[in-house]
Amino acid sequence: MYGGVEWSDPPEQVYNALLTHPKFKKNFGEVPKEDLSVSTRIFTRKATERILRAAFEYARKHDYKSVTMCEKPNVIRETSGMMYRLAKQIQASNFPMIELWNTNIDAQMMWLTKNPEEYDVIVAGNMFGDIVSDGFAGLIGGLGFACSAQFNDEGIGIFEPTHGSAPKYADYPVSIVNPVAMIESACMMLDFIGEEGIAAIIRKSISKVILDGKVQTYDMKKMKGTVDVIQKGAASTKEMTDAIIQNFSK
Repeated sequence: MYGGVEWSDPPEQVYNALLTHPKFKKNFGEVPKEDLSVSTRIFTRKATERILRAAFEYARKHDYKSVTMCEKPNVIRETSGMMYRLAKQIQASNFPMIELWNTNIDAQMMWLTKNPEEYDVIVAGNMFGDIVSDGFAGLIGGLGFACSAQFNDEGIGIFEPTHGSAPKYADYPVSIVNPVAMIESACMMLDFIGEEGIAAIIRKSISKVILDGKVQTYDMKKMKGTVDVIQKGAASTKEMTDAIIQNFSK
């Protein structure tokens, strides 16, 4: 759906093409064209196979036992359906030691909240993946802890916190954003270039600060991100970073 192929008051050729589908004709054939908004969801076999293989490869590399495909194949039969068919083929042919689970996005929202320990690697299309990644960042403390990465077939990776640049805090006199997501993203980069040992040391430093509990950013204290959180006892971005560095040096 993130491809942006959509229309309001679709052009005549698009509308006529939609009318060739019996379900569209039955349910929307009497709706005036100018009252219609249409968004498409487009999957390709190549891209779908690529993300599925990446999920299974990640599970194998990190000794995870399962890959969960989180989609909606019982309703979105063509795109989610193709993804599940390919997932079964890839799992059976190349990764028989890894279990393939198939869940619907709505039920997954409940199960991952209720039983997060049961899930290892989750793979989804962009829309549902976006929902899962933000929805369950809370399981690890919020977006301030959620790191992310993007990879391509040429071995290039981009690493960033899932919250992005947090521009709404850019004009604050003191930065209040939790730096852990950025630092953890850097750890993912270190893993990517084969520096797992350094990444492990940094992650251990982060764990020490969190377990100690003396230095906490506003989100860790469950405050709203207002300009006065530092005065209310929250650590600034720099203070949290300094605490991690101090533990790293030990």
